[in-house]
Amino acid sequence: MRRERVVVLALDGVYPFELGIPSRILGAADGRYEVLTCSVDGGPVRTNADFGVTVEHGPEALATAGTVVIAPVAPDRLTDEVPAKVLAALALIRPGTRIVSICTGAFVLAAAGLLDGRRATTHWQVADHFRRMFPHVDLDPDVLFVDDHPFLTSAGAASGVDVCLHLVRKDHGSELANRVARRCVVPPFRDGGQAQYIEQPVPEQGAASTAATRAWALQRLDDPLTLADLAGHARMSLRTFARRFHDEVGLSPGRWLIQQRVSRARHLLESSDLTVDQIAGRVGFATGASLRQHLHAAIGVSPQAYRRTFQTAARG
Repeated sequence: MRRERVVVLALDGVYPFELGIPSRILGAADGRYEVLTCSVDGGPVRTNADFGVTVEHGPEALATAGTVVIAPVAPDRLTDEVPAKVLAALALIRPGTRIVSICTGAFVLAAAGLLDGRRATTHWQVADHFRRMFPHVDLDPDVLFVDDHPFLTSAGAASGVDVCLHLVRKDHGSELANRVARRCVVPPFRDGGQAQYIEQPVPEQGAASTAATRAWALQRLDDPLTLADLAGHARMSLRTFARRFHDEVGLSPGRWLIQQRVSRARHLLESSDLTVDQIAGRVGFATGASLRQHLHAAIGVSPQAYRRTFQTAARG
């Protein structure tokens, strides 16, 4: 069994919750990961809370990592320059190492020049600040995480859970990722993006939710569902349903359906021997060609390539 070393870099001003996410999530993956925490000098680290943390490792641990995670720091510490000690620590990371940032950790990578020309994300509240500082980074503040190998960036707080589950799914398949999610009592995959968490007016009191209709649709993905079908089930007008759906999920109903169908197709590609055409029919795409198009648009690979990668990972 392959056991990957993951080293988490804790900087002064670190958020304690996010600092612990890699150990909690990856540590629940049946021994597939060894998670270490280090600081830039091996000394204690001040958090943004009323306590500090003592770590067991110095920056030399970064040179031994297969994956490095940059934990986030408080926004008042965000600058467009990286302190010399942090740059020296980052220089120890071996070429080709997978590097993950959680929340404002993306500022550290961007300030070091590692995200230039790449797609990335960070917390929506600091997105404008990020764009002003780093115009050469293709920032997408609407998603929960971005995988632009070998760099992965995630949005705020709990998005660190999402990206760590993505690592497990990518390395070892959905079955193990789902087990980890159950053990940690978190959803294995969250719908939508950051838009659903951005501050917005509270819906009027008594407003109906689209949650029941979403659950209903998930049981009927193989049907050719339309906006009218969804709105009819929710007993709303088309305009009201579409507006309320976007407010709750952060996506249009059509984009959400495609996302769910792609997600279901990925699970079947990993866990079954069904043909591409058979899977397309089961998840509501009209043809295998349509499935190929949507899967490639979502993750950049063909169904055959995806199946080879994840079935191999699951057997590893």
